[in-house]
Amino acid sequence: MRREVLTWNDVDQLIDHLLPQFEGEFDAMLMITRGGVVPGGMLAEAMNIINLFTAAVDFPAQVDVNKGRLMAWPQFLQFPDDALLRGRRILVVDDVWGSGRTITAVKNRVAVSGSLPLTCVLHFNPYRNLFGPARPDYYAATTDAHIVFPWEVKRGPEHILLQEF
Repeated sequence: MRREVLTWNDVDQLIDHLLPQFEGEFDAMLMITRGGVVPGGMLAEAMNIINLFTAAVDFPAQVDVNKGRLMAWPQFLQFPDDALLRGRRILVVDDVWGSGRTITAVKNRVAVSGSLPLTCVLHFNPYRNLFGPARPDYYAATTDAHIVFPWEVKRGPEHILLQEF
């Protein structure tokens, strides 16, 4: 699989491409951890969205031996109370829509709370999408590559090159 490593400038350009797409205001934002936290924060600041929530979702792997394929139900490790979402227009943010499982699970749970969820990602991969014609409501770019964002770069003292001056 092709890999694409982005810079902070690349991310700024993606955010700038997204901003004119939004129609109307949002009452709150729900950022999917961990990938949606940084772009969500950037969008929240640019759009002056004050009510910010996070959702953590896990898809534990379970193999269906009869059908020979991977099966999993989402586990919501963290999710705002329905009362905080009910009746609001919610922007659900993640970094990428690959298979679409995570953001679709979050979107559906937000909808069940009585809210209007709209999805937003920096990158949409239509080639991995498991949901047919479904796609994000807002996205900055399409790709078939594995995207490495600047916040995913390894950090820490063991990754810093020390130079003598």
